Amino acid sequence: MPYPKGHKIKVRNKIVESAAQAFRTNGIHDVSVPFIMKGAGLTHGGFYSHFDNKEQLVAEACRYAISDTITLLQKVADEEKHNPRIHTVIDYYLSPYHRDNTEMGCILPALSGEISRSSEEVRQVFTQELERMIAFISNLAEIDTVKGSALFSTMVGSLVLARSVNNPELSASLLSAGKQYAKDLVMT
Repeated sequence: MPYPKGHKIKVRNKIVESAAQAFRTNGIHDVSVPFIMKGAGLTHGGFYSHFDNKEQLVAEACRYAISDTITLLQKVADEEKHNPRIHTVIDYYLSPYHRDNTEMGCILPALSGEISRSSEEVRQVFTQELERMIAFISNLAEIDTVKGSALFSTMVGSLVLARSVNNPELSASLLSAGKQYAKDLVMT
């Protein structure tokens, strides 16, 4: 009996979602194809009927995760009625919630350290997705992309460092300082 129309696309999307969550949490190199497939509720034998290799999956997971993050940040911005919308996005991005929930967070800080050692295909997609995120942040803040790059770099760097330390007070301080600096950058 044949699968219903759209079945293969639905399965592929489940694999990409599982990969994005796994990569956000554990990075690329510490996540195996069987782990990703198990997260999607599938056996690893079917992986190659959907993807040529893990690198192709990493690229698609990056695209998916950035779209997911932009959608979330746009929703956060749209809910703001009084403060500048970019401030609300900065507050969310540099929140303890975002710091602590890596599986749903922005993939850029999660993978930045590994991408330089990835294939050219993955680096190209990561570059495109970073540019898309910078454009989103720049448009939301109503600033040029040079300033938007500095703003987003501040946000990512603050989040990476806040996630990296084992001192809760230092982590909170890094988030707070990053928020303040990011907001000041928008206002100058």
